[in-house]
Amino acid sequence: MSLGDAVLAALLEGESSGYDLAKEFDASLSNFWMTTPQQLYRELERLAGQGLIAPRIVYQERRPNKRMYSLTEAGHEAIHQFTSQPPKPPVIRDELLVKVQAADAGNMPAVREFIVERLQWAKAKLHRYEQARTHLLDGDTEEDYLAETDRVGPYLTLLRGIAFEEQNIRWAERVLTIIERRLPAT
Repeated sequence: MSLGDAVLAALLEGESSGYDLAKEFDASLSNFWMTTPQQLYRELERLAGQGLIAPRIVYQERRPNKRMYSLTEAGHEAIHQFTSQPPKPPVIRDELLVKVQAADAGNMPAVREFIVERLQWAKAKLHRYEQARTHLLDGDTEEDYLAETDRVGPYLTLLRGIAFEEQNIRWAERVLTIIERRLPAT
């Protein structure tokens, strides 16, 4: 998967500015695809150059003009081709896990603090995901929402993000319990 595939998938929601896409990547897509705004803007230019998205300038009086992007027919075809290919198996590349692996021979109190930070981060992210879920459902039950919505993909990926952060919280809490038993009493 490339950043371009993630951008094309995000544009399935409709026309968007680079700024709004960056916010969406930060808020919802970051669970499965991390990017910087600079990478995103370069990718938007690349996709436009390939004819997969079409830019449109929106002229504004008191603000800089903004560029809005939408999928072209070729972009929709690229999404179709992308979703037709089997995904690669996921891999975990997490520096914290390497630190935990080496904690017994390293600085266990520092590793403990890193886990506390990760736990706080996971709880905050889970809270944002739960807020997004509440916003999407807008008072409907999940069953009603899924029966009525045009696109279920964003909701299904949100469910994965929620499950991921719930698991991160369970793991961090368990690891903290174990590490705290091993730390000398202060």
